[in-house]
Amino acid sequence: MDNKQYSLKINTFHGRQAPEDGVLVGYGALIERLKLPIPLPHRLSLVAQKSKKYQSDRWSVYSPSYQPEETLYKQLVFAIKYEGINLLFFKAFFNSINQNKLIELLHIEPSGQYSRKIWFLYEWLIQKQIDINVDLKKRKYIPLIDKNLQYAIKGSEVARQKIVNNLPGTQEFCPLIFKSEKLETYINAKLSEQKNTYLNGIHKDVLQRASSFLLLKDSKASFTIENENPGTNRAMRWGKAIGQAGNKPLSIEELERLQQIVIENARFVKLGLRDEGGFIGEHDRTTGDAIPQHISAKHEDLPSLLRGLVSANMLMQDTTYDAVLASASIAFGFVFIHPFEDGNGRLHRYLIHHILAKKEFTKQGVIFPVSASILDHIDDYRITLESYSHPLLDFIAWKETDGHNVEVLNETIDFYRYFDATKQAEFLYDCVDDTLNRVIPQEVNYLLRYDEFKHFIDNEFEMPDKMVAILVRFLEQNDGILSKRALKKEFSELNEDEINAIQDNYQDIFLDN
Repeated sequence: MDNKQYSLKINTFHGRQAPEDGVLVGYGALIERLKLPIPLPHRLSLVAQKSKKYQSDRWSVYSPSYQPEETLYKQLVFAIKYEGINLLFFKAFFNSINQNKLIELLHIEPSGQYSRKIWFLYEWLIQKQIDINVDLKKRKYIPLIDKNLQYAIKGSEVARQKIVNNLPGTQEFCPLIFKSEKLETYINAKLSEQKNTYLNGIHKDVLQRASSFLLLKDSKASFTIENENPGTNRAMRWGKAIGQAGNKPLSIEELERLQQIVIENARFVKLGLRDEGGFIGEHDRTTGDAIPQHISAKHEDLPSLLRGLVSANMLMQDTTYDAVLASASIAFGFVFIHPFEDGNGRLHRYLIHHILAKKEFTKQGVIFPVSASILDHIDDYRITLESYSHPLLDFIAWKETDGHNVEVLNETIDFYRYFDATKQAEFLYDCVDDTLNRVIPQEVNYLLRYDEFKHFIDNEFEMPDKMVAILVRFLEQNDGILSKRALKKEFSELNEDEINAIQDNYQDIFLDN
């Protein structure tokens, strides 16, 4: 049935420079030879002449002994064995192959683990059973996801193929994350336990005040990321919603409720799920033409995608699945889908809080201000978003509407269901680590210093709390020196010795530590 040459001799491939001359195999070769309309995997597999096996960011290089036979089945076996499960590939592959040819393919090794995995994936993705003449009574159950390659949930047994379905999602939504050195280092460091140990050492009063400041800080940061400058009341209102993350079950109705909190003035925004296309990008200044950088899911696909997202979130509550990985899959999946006309970015970051709280990474009532860290790493954040969005643009057919929006012309739902969330998980873990080791300690240390300075002012001057706050603000603005304006107005009662004492004390506490 199969006389194609699947492997491909290359030194560059679709603009990607290979680390050495070799033969492209696995998913990359299959996508090219079968002309499947999907983006290439982030990392491609190359069989080179050297005996050394190694990896770079974009390549896995293998010695000649790994070269698969030139058959479709053996290329699929290589891909599953060494490159993991690629749901987007398999969905496109199953859509392209005749069912009888697929059955013929599966009968090459009908009871083998790779045939059983392909068989399971077909019925799971296509939602249609096929008959394979095979007796599996003596076969053991095998996990679909190889946990040496990708992260998986505990899963459940499927008797039909003797497969343990450990996919962290459903047919409607299932991002996957590859194991990486960075992720394994973070997971093994058990940052959640470090955070709780750190917080347990902080006085309850200081912790409560720090939580209030961090809540507002995170809320304002989330708006700033969207290039908005909300008033304090609006930021506090959204901060209150963030503070309740994890309390209510995630649902489409809950997301719609939260959108109503985010959007202060709905006169010019249609609330609820979009009923037309959507994109992120610019408009040509002269013509108003759309210039998309990211094209959102089709509005007809939103109910299915969000149902899947909610169901995947429930599966990822499995205690064996890491909280930050779950947060990355759900939160970034949501923002890629972009189901609302406005408010998606802030809800995306809310979902990070929600899942971290739900999976008890954070203590209830103590905000984990990850948006503040994202804002401080905004360029990396954009690169992380674009690493998903930009490769898709070549595979989405669209036309501009009369209102300078986009209308998607081809089927795109699987792009939002089955994506590789590894880069997003690594970025989020970087931010979680930064939040733990910098953002939270900075706020707590500031409050401790503030209390020390206030104690000095209370003892020496009996100044009202409001006046102390103003004094600290002036000193912060001028590197510990009171400006001439402040001395002429608010603090005109101070003499020179008192001014020097205040400035020296402030500098000793805030600037010399």
